[in-house]
Amino acid sequence: MIAYRRAYEPGGCYFFTVVTYERRPLLIDHILNLRSAFSHALEQRPAQMDALVILPDHLHTLWRLPPGDSDVSGRWTHIKRLFSAQLMHVATTTPSQAEGDSGVWQRGFGERLVESEQEWRRYMDYIHYNPVRHGLCQRPIEWPYGTFRSAVAEGLYNRDWGRELPDSIAGLDLE
Repeated sequence: MIAYRRAYEPGGCYFFTVVTYERRPLLIDHILNLRSAFSHALEQRPAQMDALVILPDHLHTLWRLPPGDSDVSGRWTHIKRLFSAQLMHVATTTPSQAEGDSGVWQRGFGERLVESEQEWRRYMDYIHYNPVRHGLCQRPIEWPYGTFRSAVAEGLYNRDWGRELPDSIAGLDLE
C-alpha cells in the first residue's frame, strides 16, 4: 500500500475535498449542523476560509492557515467529529468503525497545497462552479450553500459568471 504524505506547509493555502461515507447525501439536509461544526472548529483553531461549496455528498474549500501553523488534519478531525456527533441517528455501521470511523464521513480528506495566485484562482473557480458541474443549478449565483455570493459582493466575480464552463477549470477534476 502506498503511504500518502501530506504537504504540511506552515501558513500555507490549501484546497480540500471532503466526502461523506458512501457518498450519502447528508450535508445539505443537515446544513445547520455542518455550519455549526465549521464555526466551532474554526473558532477554536482559526483559518481564513477563502471559498467553500457544500453539495449533498461532498464539499470543497480553500483555506489559508495562520503563520507557523500547518495542522490541517487536526482541523478536519475536529469538524468531522462535531458534525458526526450531531448525526449519530443517521450514521451507518461500518466494518471500520472499530478503527474510529463514524459512518458519516469517508476516511481522510483530499488536500492540495496552493502554490501560486494562478492556482488559487483556478481552485476558486472550481469551487464556485461545482454545483453547476453537478447539475444542481444553472449558475453559481443560484446555489445557496457556498461562498459565491460573498465573492460577488467582494468584486471577485460578476453575478453572471459561470453560465458556461470557465476556461480556467476545463479538464480539471478534483473529486
